[in-house]
Amino acid sequence: MSRRRPATSASSHGTTSPMTLLTALGRGLLAFALVVSAVAATPRPLAAMEIQEITTPGGLNAWLVEDNTVPIVAIKFAFEGGASQDPKGQEGLANLLSTTLDEGAGDLDSQAFQTRLEDLSVHIGFDAGRDNFYGSMRTLTPNVDDAFELLRLAVTSPRFDEEPVARMKRQIIAGLRSEAKDPDAIAGRRWTELAYPEHTYGRPSRGTEETVAALSPQDLKQLHGNIFARKGLKITVVGAINAERLAPLLDSVFGTLPEAGSLTSVSDVTMATGKMEHVALDVPQTAIRIGLPGLKRDDPDFIPAFVMNHILGGGVFSSWLFEEVREKRGLAYSVGSYLVPYQHSGMWMAVTGTRSDRSDESIEVIRAQMARMADKGPSDEELAKAKAYLTGSYALRFDTSDKIADQLLGLQVEGLGRDYIDNRNAMIEAVTLEQVRAVAARLLKGVDPLVVTVGPEKS
Repeated sequence: MSRRRPATSASSHGTTSPMTLLTALGRGLLAFALVVSAVAATPRPLAAMEIQEITTPGGLNAWLVEDNTVPIVAIKFAFEGGASQDPKGQEGLANLLSTTLDEGAGDLDSQAFQTRLEDLSVHIGFDAGRDNFYGSMRTLTPNVDDAFELLRLAVTSPRFDEEPVARMKRQIIAGLRSEAKDPDAIAGRRWTELAYPEHTYGRPSRGTEETVAALSPQDLKQLHGNIFARKGLKITVVGAINAERLAPLLDSVFGTLPEAGSLTSVSDVTMATGKMEHVALDVPQTAIRIGLPGLKRDDPDFIPAFVMNHILGGGVFSSWLFEEVREKRGLAYSVGSYLVPYQHSGMWMAVTGTRSDRSDESIEVIRAQMARMADKGPSDEELAKAKAYLTGSYALRFDTSDKIADQLLGLQVEGLGRDYIDNRNAMIEAVTLEQVRAVAARLLKGVDPLVVTVGPEKS
């Protein structure tokens, strides 16, 4: 019986059943949880954070934020290549890989490896994104050496034994069957299929029942060998450890990996537009996805687009979509829009769910706000409020060790420098009304969106 639930999220690898938790409490997890809670509750002044860029004796580069306020070390890392590396017909392979790397490694089978993690209060997790494969480890400082050794085993010597692989496949398939009844999950999957019909981005990252069932331990070994390499590896460490102690530990984990992997080339692609599809499903509400091509992260208009989107649909309680869809008309409980900057494409998407008999009205209201933004743009007052919120809330992304590690790893993956943290708010403050209107026209004007709805059969 599995101890945890597989999913694409790395956090799922830390999920603990009540019985396991009771067992673990006696082994020190309670102390670990209390320390983590203390970290989460302790605000960290952003200006006081020092990011060290270190190079190990083995030539690995990493960003380190040394913080001795609590005895915790957190490491997060990313390899190039994620679900986009799934061979055609083997969709879900990277996701399965993320669930099986800590199901036995080296001389430790699945049970022994998981028991060792619990005994040491170590959390190790993996997650397959579209363009990158992510990993994380968190431990108390007295257990650093043992924790890095367990991470080394998971990264370099996963076993992929038949039993845990089959168990993880069964759990993933159970999740896929559950998603087949979820209108939001169906809408998201159908959206990607229509947006990128001939591209790897259009394939289901979690796979299908058929593709997951057919995956083998040998397939996992092949993908592991393709992705896990030093080239392009990004590492962030936050916690009570200095550079001198950290460097050899990083070499021990990653130093024996091959210099380069064997990644399949992924081409740039622009998402498809001008389609509208309804998927019939016997549920009370209709899930809605509306979208257009967006921007990649290195586009010079990305920051103005980020501000524009906040005004249009990014602000939770202040956006035009929230005001027009929820507050004025009561069409939906929640509505929002997002910029999605993949490495090889970008898109803008609005998401909501509403009563089936008012889905067409909801779509028209959203399209009207898109047109309003493209034609007129926001007012001076709306732009000023958006800037104040986006700059004022930025520090909240750095108020725990985990958040700091997430943010710094994200900066590395997106190719942004350490000084981005110091310059980011100034870049937002510098955005002008003309820039917002220009990027709104660029993204939203004259483009027929892709629309996917999932809900009751339309009359």
